[in-house]
Amino acid sequence: MRFFRLLKIILTAFRFGLDEILLSQTRLRALKAISLLLPFRARLKLPRAVRLRLALEALGPIFIKFGQMLSTRRDLLAQDFADELAWLQDRVPPFPSEQAIKLLETVYGRSVYEVFLEFESEPVASASVAQVHYAILQDGTRAAVKILRPDIAPVIHHDVALMETGAWLLESIWLDGKRLKLREVVSEFARHLEDELDLIREAANCSQLRRNFMNSPLLLVPEVYWDYCHPEVMVMERVIGTPISHVATLREKEIDIPQLARMGVEIFFTQVFRDGYFHADMHPGNIFVGDDGRYIAVDFGIMGSLSDQDKNYLAQNFLAFFRRDYRRVAQAHIEAGWAPRNTRVDDFEAAIRAVCEPIFDRPLKEIYFGRILLRLFQASRQFNVEIQPQLVLLQKTLLNVEGLGRDLDPDLDLWKTAKPFLESWMDEQIGMRGFISHMQKEAPNWATILPQFPRLIHYNLGQERSQNLEEKLAELVAQEKRQSKLLALLAALIAALLLTNIYL
Repeated sequence: MRFFRLLKIILTAFRFGLDEILLSQTRLRALKAISLLLPFRARLKLPRAVRLRLALEALGPIFIKFGQMLSTRRDLLAQDFADELAWLQDRVPPFPSEQAIKLLETVYGRSVYEVFLEFESEPVASASVAQVHYAILQDGTRAAVKILRPDIAPVIHHDVALMETGAWLLESIWLDGKRLKLREVVSEFARHLEDELDLIREAANCSQLRRNFMNSPLLLVPEVYWDYCHPEVMVMERVIGTPISHVATLREKEIDIPQLARMGVEIFFTQVFRDGYFHADMHPGNIFVGDDGRYIAVDFGIMGSLSDQDKNYLAQNFLAFFRRDYRRVAQAHIEAGWAPRNTRVDDFEAAIRAVCEPIFDRPLKEIYFGRILLRLFQASRQFNVEIQPQLVLLQKTLLNVEGLGRDLDPDLDLWKTAKPFLESWMDEQIGMRGFISHMQKEAPNWATILPQFPRLIHYNLGQERSQNLEEKLAELVAQEKRQSKLLALLAALIAALLLTNIYL
């Protein structure tokens, strides 16, 4: 199956003329003649960006997600590619409405019009894994119904298998492959894709994020209607907003665009450092803006989580970075085990400074992140820094947030916006406020444990006495065995001497 899927990928690339880019390389020009023999290249008259989008759509969900991620990186793409790939954010071709209705009736065991008071057969949004229809519940509540694409799981599993094979090959033949932990990264990606195929899990993700931001002036998360949810169907509150990519429309509605950009940064850092739980698929197709100026999040299939250790490590690195304390950044990498223990701190510090110093005090429009990422990659390779698979989603989300910030306000200073928030968070975690907060959180546990102390101490002392007796008995037994062996050896010697005297 992997072979046939790989063959389809190659043929699709040829069909849409994507081989032009690859085969323009000197070493591969000899293969160009083969591509010209293929009979289905009529679409080559279309612009190159359109051909790329159509090819990604033809190849399925994983490739569409790749295009979605690329569409947020306008600093890394040509303008035509960025504009065309933006269509993948919320304009993926839908599957037939008849299939959607049939799936709903299979799930609920009755007519869709018995389940819902009204159901709109035409989808309002279509994505790589599912599509959304509007409906009205029997009590008059307006809802959005998310329906999983039919037979999507086998396609995703085949693509993930190909990615795993590719990662294994790269780790085998590429010097940086093992350091980058490509197979672990693919496994992490595959795990989250598996989660996306279970809409009950997505509904739970949505509920958790909603609790985290209940009554928040920054972010609105829709309510889940659990009585209607199923692994293939998710029903939630219908939310109305303007796509965040429609900046002109937002200005017409008198939304403060620079403030909106700053709010996006604050939402990201709140999710990461306050909650350790964040929306990890924040491309523009999943983010809307309400008339009240709040962000509205949809599509909760991919969520990231961080341990307390991860959060503390990241906060220390961010703060050291914002303060230009590159030595602390280098030390944090070594202390965390990401860089070898024998790494020279001063050399690592100098390498980080050379990459990061030029970007400070500049607006986003003057920062070339493609070059920065390349130089950071080169520096990490020089010092054998290991990539952490558990942070891959966070890195991807940070790129999405930066891309959204660039589109909204190119003059946004990401560093100055984030620094006060991080300093406040660190004070709450590490300072006196943090100590008091932790004591308050642990107070219920102490109230339960303290009355048990006398009994636990008595029990442990009794265990210690019992253990001491057992140890003494064991020692006596061992001593007795040693004495028995010595007596047996002495008896053997005496017997040998007597026998010798007899024979002499």
